[in-house]
Amino acid sequence: MPGMSGNQRNRHQAPHVVVIGAGIGGLTAGALLAHRGYSVLVLDQALVPGGCASTFKRQGFTFDVGATQVAGLEPGGIHHRIFAELGIDLPPATHCDPACAVYLPGETEPINVWRDPQRWQAERQRQFPGSEPFWQLLTDLFRYSWAFQSRDPVLPPRNLWDLWQLTKAVRSDTLLTLPHTFSTVGDVLRGYGLAHDRRLRTFLDLQLKLYSQVNAEETALLYAATALGVSQEPQGLFHLHGSMQALSDRLVAALERDGGKLLMRHTVEAVHVENDRVAGVAIRNQKTEDVWTEPADHVVANVTVQNLMDLLGENAPRGYQRRVEKLPPGSGAFVVYLGVDERAIPEDCPPHLQFLYDYEGAIAENNSLFVSVSRPGDGRAPVGKATIIASSFTDTSLWWGEGEAEGRRQKAEGKNQKAELETQTSYDLLKQRYTEAAIARLSQFFNLNDETILHVEAATPRTFAHFTGRDQGTVGGIGQRVPTFGPFGFANRTPIRNLWLVGDSTHPGEGTAGVSYSALTTVRQIEARG
Repeated sequence: MPGMSGNQRNRHQAPHVVVIGAGIGGLTAGALLAHRGYSVLVLDQALVPGGCASTFKRQGFTFDVGATQVAGLEPGGIHHRIFAELGIDLPPATHCDPACAVYLPGETEPINVWRDPQRWQAERQRQFPGSEPFWQLLTDLFRYSWAFQSRDPVLPPRNLWDLWQLTKAVRSDTLLTLPHTFSTVGDVLRGYGLAHDRRLRTFLDLQLKLYSQVNAEETALLYAATALGVSQEPQGLFHLHGSMQALSDRLVAALERDGGKLLMRHTVEAVHVENDRVAGVAIRNQKTEDVWTEPADHVVANVTVQNLMDLLGENAPRGYQRRVEKLPPGSGAFVVYLGVDERAIPEDCPPHLQFLYDYEGAIAENNSLFVSVSRPGDGRAPVGKATIIASSFTDTSLWWGEGEAEGRRQKAEGKNQKAELETQTSYDLLKQRYTEAAIARLSQFFNLNDETILHVEAATPRTFAHFTGRDQGTVGGIGQRVPTFGPFGFANRTPIRNLWLVGDSTHPGEGTAGVSYSALTTVRQIEARG
């Protein structure tokens, strides 16, 4: 990719960029800008970089906080392209094959999402008879959309330069996707007479909830085509050796090699705006409590769009803020992290599994679990042991109730310690109940007992809010509905000049590959300003 290297630009005269958030999106933007000669400062309130793709260690086990799969490592993939520009090696990884083994209620044979396209076609034809025209449409739309995205369009466009980049990416086959722009997966299922195929609908709900945060009825068809197609070769999902931290560690090394600076345990408390243009940020050092203002020519916010509104405060454009306020609530996650003896893992266990336990229950609240299992020798567990990470969707309001909010308010005012204690006790009991329910569910597949379970830990939306700073502890972005995906989503350009938004609130959505695309788009836009 084009772009100046660090030694091609006079850093003393280079624009100063402050990046808020050291998740993969922020680190990618920071590393690319530093490599292209910008003066870059990356700030994050956490202990370690990586955001929801970071890790933590317990008793010799290494646990991925949230993300456990990576797309875009193949030649031409987004991580491959970015790492090649930065001149750093991709982390070692193996293909996920199957990408996921999905177990529907009462069934002992999984639906295996194979990497080989022919094998996956045979699997879905066997599992969902009569559905092949639907899958062929998805395959075609994915091919057109993937080629379009590979030409680096800017979506949604906000000025003439953006529009020109979008126009250059369009080809004749791109136009074949236009009739489906406003369609959802549910619309197409009805069109093919598949709306009442419960197994197919449930499978799609499970898979799409993982990737789009909403079910088949609501997910934009063009987004679903990519989400469901990216696991097949020549693309594919990958399992990193060591941990997900390998991605952020390499990006940090590139950032610092090229003169950029990363400060952890530093909280950005506000974004300053002067004359509708970003002016800098207010920073608090968590160790010393010192607060200062850092001037900036550009600010790149690797935060949720809700967090961005909080940082702007009274400077938030009213129309933009109203749009954010109208967004449906985001998804939360409850995650159980288990360190186990290898006897707990069934023979030939796939690395990623998905379970639904009741057709009548919602795909939430421990009725479904997405499970990632370490592999022998992948660096996540000592010899003879393994890790199991199981996550379920949850309503964040369960963990941030009104009583809890009142308890936090009274705590800040130094009042009502009894109410505060009762609130904490209620939270702990809920967390314990969810943990026990998840382990009971997992025990239907894994050999879990007092002898094989060596470590147990759980995370709730409150945990994610504390360690990642995400508003209400939501995960996965804003949901890929028709009004919020692609051309209708939130742009990297905000209404405030030189204030940029990257991450899973923007196109093309969640995952390390998605947020890296948003970072690359932002870097290109910044460079286009001169």
